[in-house]
Amino acid sequence: MPELFTLLALAALALATVLILLIRRGRRRDRSLERLLDLADEVEALLDRSQVRMQALHAVVGRVPADIGAVAQASLDGPLPVREAKRDLLQHRLWIKHHGDAASQAELDAACEALDRARSRLAEQLADLEQAGAELAEATEASAAAASREPAGLRRPPGQA
Repeated sequence: MPELFTLLALAALALATVLILLIRRGRRRDRSLERLLDLADEVEALLDRSQVRMQALHAVVGRVPADIGAVAQASLDGPLPVREAKRDLLQHRLWIKHHGDAASQAELDAACEALDRARSRLAEQLADLEQAGAELAEATEASAAAASREPAGLRRPPGQA
């Protein structure tokens, strides 16, 4: 009888261990899915901020002579990289919706790492864009102030070469 009790206790302990492992695994999956959705939200917010910043730069670039601002204007009018990035992000969200529950932990971890890298790169690029915009605005204001001190006949209107 004591052997049966010991055997039952060991079986109960093994079952409890398995249950704890399954619960932990489920919690890890839930945390991974939550992290994946949070990262997607962060990337989307960064893309929205980038789009707003690029639109704001259009106004600044429009105040400089066309020959100086042509390259910047072409970059801002390019093949809509923000829209393409948003479309890619939508694809990630659809993958999460359709495959997130069935994905392996390794796939969830890889997806989190990929979105985290994209978020980091985008944050750096947005910081660079904001810095370039600030420098351009400062240079434009300094140029406008200098131009206002020139005789009217020597002034070049904005947007003209």
